[in-house]
Amino acid sequence: MISKGCEQCAKGGKMVLFVYGYCDQRDCFYCPLGENRKNVDTVYANEREVESDEDVLTEAHRMDALGTSITGGEPQEALDRTCHYLSLLKEEFGEDHHTHLYTGITGGRENMRRLSEAGLDEIRFHPPLDLWGDLHGTEWEEILYVAREEGLTPAFEIPGIRAEPEFLDFLDEGAAEFCNVNEFEMSDGNYRRMQEKGYDLREGHMSAVESPKEEILSVMGDHDRVYFCTSVFKDAAQHRRRLKRMARKIRREFDEVTDDGTLVYGKTWVTEQRLQELGVPEEFYTVKSDHVELAWWLLEEMVDEGDVGEGEIVEQYPTVDGTVVERTPLV
Repeated sequence: MISKGCEQCAKGGKMVLFVYGYCDQRDCFYCPLGENRKNVDTVYANEREVESDEDVLTEAHRMDALGTSITGGEPQEALDRTCHYLSLLKEEFGEDHHTHLYTGITGGRENMRRLSEAGLDEIRFHPPLDLWGDLHGTEWEEILYVAREEGLTPAFEIPGIRAEPEFLDFLDEGAAEFCNVNEFEMSDGNYRRMQEKGYDLREGHMSAVESPKEEILSVMGDHDRVYFCTSVFKDAAQHRRRLKRMARKIRREFDEVTDDGTLVYGKTWVTEQRLQELGVPEEFYTVKSDHVELAWWLLEEMVDEGDVGEGEIVEQYPTVDGTVVERTPLV
């Protein structure tokens, strides 16, 4: 089974709203946050640093977001902020804008009520690793029922460290709606700590680590409400499709959208008058302060024919920072 939140994520339709970089409960050795996100009080909507509500809405519109995932740090430790953004998004996009939140603490009934009233649809709990297998009869069992009573869809989202049948029990008992197991990964933020714990990258993988993936799938994978999310899927599907969604939304008439979700265009330093002399239609170029951007194939043709002296083909991400992937000179 795949949840509604995951369906939207798989389509590249979920905006990632990072609301708070602190997590006071524990310092998980596998926490993937990098230095620019860990223990900061800054909000990010995808890659955009948020300075106003308008920044959040602009980013959501920029990718034609179907929904939003709320993450951190620990979003419940900045509950006022979290609820504010939930209400903001629901007011702007309506009830169909699906929202889910990742949390590593239980929070209690009042938090569940406030999150539900603000517009949260789905809450995904990540209990401490040292409690796995002993969650029944604790606040972690209780909060699943409390969340449901307050109108939320309760679920588990855990890293694929080991197989744990207790999570299946919660599904069968009707306490949790589903359980997502994320393939265990290394990142720039946790690489050293993961190595200290004895983990190494799986051969041929950029981020997945050597872990009992097969055992997890054998024990948990056959349950119809368990979903194993691979590192390859996160990169090839979720991230790339989000980029493509954004690229198609913001592309200019002359931009080419690649299969990787990047934008390709030409760049040269001629005057607009020169382009008009060459008969280039206005929709095929944009004048910048010190250069002109235009259809890459048109620029290539003009350089080959000697109409323009030089230029370059630029490939960049459609993100707000516009990171350039590659520049190919044309002379």
